[in-house]
Order: sequence, then structure tokens, then C-alpha cells
Amino acid sequence: MAKISDLLAAGPSYSFEFGPPRTPEAEAQFWKALDELRPLHPSFVSVTYGAGGTTRETTHDIVVKINRELGTTAMAHLTCAAHTRVALEELVTSYRAHGVENILALGGDPPIGYDGPVGELTYANELVALVREVGDFSVGVAAHPEPHPRSTSVASDREHTAAKLEHADFAITQFFFEARHYFDLVETLASLGCTKPVIPGIMPATSIAAIARMSQLQGSEFPAWLAEKLYAAEPDGPAAVRAVGVEEATKLCEELRAGGVPGFHFFTLNRSTATREIYKNLDL
Repeated sequence: MAKISDLLAAGPSYSFEFGPPRTPEAEAQFWKALDELRPLHPSFVSVTYGAGGTTRETTHDIVVKINRELGTTAMAHLTCAAHTRVALEELVTSYRAHGVENILALGGDPPIGYDGPVGELTYANELVALVREVGDFSVGVAAHPEPHPRSTSVASDREHTAAKLEHADFAITQFFFEARHYFDLVETLASLGCTKPVIPGIMPATSIAAIARMSQLQGSEFPAWLAEKLYAAEPDGPAAVRAVGVEEATKLCEELRAGGVPGFHFFTLNRSTATREIYKNLDL
């Protein structure tokens, strides 16, 4: 499989993010969505990691299977919250042994209600260093266009992101709905001497309740103009709301593409339809 850093050097990347399933029904839906999206020939796919490692084995096994059996480059998400250094080293070593070459290094959060050790590593840049020590991986980090909810200011968040990217190969952003947030992030990073690729994360607003909840959790804006359009479609049913979300995501991608982004990373929520529709709209 390829390293994502090499894929980005060769041209725009188009990638899909999935969550590890927790039930047999969710697992069937996961593989169904992946099978429906593979004909779009993604540059890579990624699999998220539950808070505090609650999906550690599932994420590991799925990433290894995708790499080995499906011939698609897969990236494993990994967080350091609630983990010992030894546990992290063992997991990264296992990825190396199974031929996985791409890891997204995240600080992460412990599970809700967790009262155990906070973990021996605190920040994503510490995890990046650990991954580098274990093997020759392509390592990504997260970026927050609006910015991270725990940041004291936009400026400090940009500085922390630049520091992470000094040792990582690329970043993937949290979702956002206005291109100006992304371009401000990239321009500020450049002013700090950081020109590593920053891939915009795309989340179509196909459910008002879900997108409002997720926006609040990640500390990003659910713009009034978008909410107004979605609520205006609500009387016509979920399909109408979904159509608005796909249309606005397409417009966002068009604006981003015109600005020269290094690709798109689509948050699929283990469903394929919206991503396939945006792909078609963009003629990717």
C-alpha cells in the first residue's frame, strides 16, 4: 500500500472516513458502505478510534483487513488519551508488522465517565514522535479551522497546529461549512512557515439534529444561513433536508477546489449515498 505523504505529493487526494462498528448490524453497514464507495477509487480510507481506545482492536483489525484484502490504502486513527506509552508502542509496532504505513495521531479524550489514568502522553505531537520512533510511517494530525474548542485563541491554536505539522506529514481538518475558515487556517500556517498539506474535512449536513450536535461537540459554527436553509426544507421531509445538505457541501467543495486544496476527506458516518452524490456533482 502507499504512504499518504507520497499520494499527496503526486496530486489531489480523495479519501473517506469510517467509524469502527460496535454491533453486528453496524458491521454489516460498515462493509456495505465501503463496498459502495470503493468503485470511486479513493486515494485512501481512514478508520476512527474510540475515546480512550474503546475500539482499539476493531480499528486495528479493520485497517489491517482493508490494507491486506481489499487493496485499498487504509490509515489508522490513534489517540494517546488513557493509554500507557507501552500500550501505544505495542499497537504501533503491530501496525508496522501488518504492513500499515499510515497513522493519524490525535490527542483524543478519555471515555465519558472514565476515572482511570489520564495516559502517559498528553498531546498529539508526543504521539507523532512515538510513531516516528517505532517505524517509517506517514503521519497525519488534526487541524481545527475554527479552531479547537480548548484553545485560548485562534492565534494560539494556529501556533499549536504549526508545531504539530513540523514533525507530521499532513493534516486533516475537522468539518466546517464556510471556506473562509479553511483558507484562514492555511494562510496563517504559511505565515508561520508551515506549508505541509492540509486536507479539508467535508461533512454534508444531511440531518439538522445530528449536525447541530456534532458542531457543538467539536466547537465549530453551525451557520445561521445553513440552518435557515435546512429548516426551510424540513416540512418537505428528511429527503429534502438531505438534498440541501448535499447541495451546500458540493458548493463548499467547489469553492475549496478553486482555491487549490490538496484534496478532500469525506466523513461518511458509514453511509455512502451523500458522498457518492457529491462525487458525481464534482465530476471527480
